[in-house]
Amino acid sequence: MAKIKITCDSTCDLTKELYSKYDIEVLPLQVALGERICSDGVDVEAEELYEYAKRTGVLPKTSAVSVGAYEDLFRKYTGDGFAVIHINISSKLSACHQNACIAAEEVGGVFVIDSMNLSSGSGQLAIAAAEMAAEGMEAAAIAERLEEMKTRLDVSFVLQTLEYLHKGGRCSGVAALGANLLKLRPEILVADGAMTVGRKYRGSMEKTVMDYIRGRLEGNDNVEPGRIMITHTAMPQELVDEAEALVRSLHPFREICVTSAGSTIASHCGPACIGVLFFRKKA
Repeated sequence: MAKIKITCDSTCDLTKELYSKYDIEVLPLQVALGERICSDGVDVEAEELYEYAKRTGVLPKTSAVSVGAYEDLFRKYTGDGFAVIHINISSKLSACHQNACIAAEEVGGVFVIDSMNLSSGSGQLAIAAAEMAAEGMEAAAIAERLEEMKTRLDVSFVLQTLEYLHKGGRCSGVAALGANLLKLRPEILVADGAMTVGRKYRGSMEKTVMDYIRGRLEGNDNVEPGRIMITHTAMPQELVDEAEALVRSLHPFREICVTSAGSTIASHCGPACIGVLFFRKKA
C-alpha cells in the first residue's frame, strides 16, 4: 500500500482529537496581536484575541504560511517516501494555497488541494482524504476525488457582530449593509471560494442560531447523511448544545462533530459565530 501523509493548514478548525485520530499534520498560520506574533492553535486562542481587540480597539492580523514552511513540512514526509496530500483554505481568501503550490513544485510528490472553502469545511476534506488513504487509494486518485467532493460542500455561518468581517474586507456584500451594521445578524455563505451574504436575521442570538440551522437543514433532502461539523467561535456552551440538539433532530447524521474555530478564522468572524458545514448529495 502506498505511503500517504495528509497535511493541512490550521484554518481547517478540527479538534486535536480529530487531527490525532486521522493522523493529520497541521501547519499553523500566524496571528499578530500588535508586536506579538502567535501561531494559530499553538499559543493563542480565540478568547485572547477578543480580549486584545476589546482592550486596544485594534483587530488581530493574520498572515499566510510561508513557502519555506511548506517546503520544510513537505520534505519531512517525501524524504521518507510518502506522497503528501495538503488541504488549503480557499485561494480566494488567503495566499496559503499559492505558497503551498510553489513549495510543492519545488519538492515534488505533493498534491495541493484548494478547498475553495474555509474552516471545518476544509477540515471535512482533510478527514475524507485520510479515510481514503486508509482504504488504500493512491494519492492521485484521492486528489481527484477531493476535487469533486469540494464542489458539494455546503459551508455557511451566522455572525453575532459584523465588526470583524467588515473591517477585514474579505466578504463582498458586508459593506453594503451600511447603516444596518449593528442591527443585522447575517448568514455568510461560501460560494466559488469566496464569502457572500445570505439571509439576514434579527432578534436574539439564540433565535438567530436556531432560525439559521433550520434554514440550512429543515426539509432539505439534498443533505448527505454522513458527517456534519458544527463550528463556533467562543459561543456560550449552552447555545452550542442547543444547536447540536436541533441538528440531531433535523437529520440522521452518522456523525456530528463540534469544533471551535482557531484564532485565524476567529479573528475574521468575531465572537459567538457559528456554522453548520456538511456535504450535499451527489447529483
